[in-house]
Amino acid sequence: MVRPDPVAPREAGRAVPSSAVQKAVRVIPLPGLPEVSPGDDLAALIHAALVPSDLSLEDGDVLVVTSKIVSKSEGRLVQLDAIEPSPFATQWATQFNKDPRHIEVVLRESARIARMDHGVLIAQTHHGFICANAGVDASNSGAPGQLVLLPEDSDASARRLRAALARAAGVDPAGLAMVISDTFGRAWRGGQTNIAIGASGIQPFQGYHGQTDPEGHTLRATSIAIVDELAAAAELVMGKLDRVPVALIRGVSWPRLASPDEDPGAAPLVRAAERDLFR
Repeated sequence: MVRPDPVAPREAGRAVPSSAVQKAVRVIPLPGLPEVSPGDDLAALIHAALVPSDLSLEDGDVLVVTSKIVSKSEGRLVQLDAIEPSPFATQWATQFNKDPRHIEVVLRESARIARMDHGVLIAQTHHGFICANAGVDASNSGAPGQLVLLPEDSDASARRLRAALARAAGVDPAGLAMVISDTFGRAWRGGQTNIAIGASGIQPFQGYHGQTDPEGHTLRATSIAIVDELAAAAELVMGKLDRVPVALIRGVSWPRLASPDEDPGAAPLVRAAERDLFR
């Protein structure tokens, strides 16, 4: 649980207005989900996981769900035994002691290769994400020799899951946000963090354009990727080995949709090629 200092913070000798102090934020793990298989009703499984924790969904709640269980429920699985690697995949895999079948799947899931060196393969997926191995993962796959791919359309997956969970819980979907997360590395920084690869019911950015800071400066470019921050916060209670693929975040004031017909998802987080200074 993340709690703010109960004493109003001070900056440059001035107390920050109380309206600027975020209320307590709770990040609650939802353990107890079984191994997810293709065709499983993921919304029903998540709803059932709320009961042992004595939780019911409330207006303003955010559910963060790992992409892996979404992919499993949607059948985005590949058996290595069914893959015939190309000569290129075989050559590169042999050079770096990799499984050529795994490399072949990565190449098939890639729209382009951004970097391929020292045994590391950084690819742009068909979604536009740039990440290691095009998001193809053998860890926690559910079975030996099985790979998990990213959801085919993670924003569409988030919309379906949010709508189904709202129905199952009997709540207004307008008050519920859904984030689908995955673990990515970062350019220029070591380690990995969870980011949003899909979202529904929430604006992906918390914009501050046109607002004024305490010194009177007008903010012109600050746009916080709030869905990424929610995904990262959720990972604190999920872990990688604890089998906790869902977290409930409560107490965050997140930017809501202007209308039910407007649901941009996480797609706007992918920087367009013409605005990418490093491509």
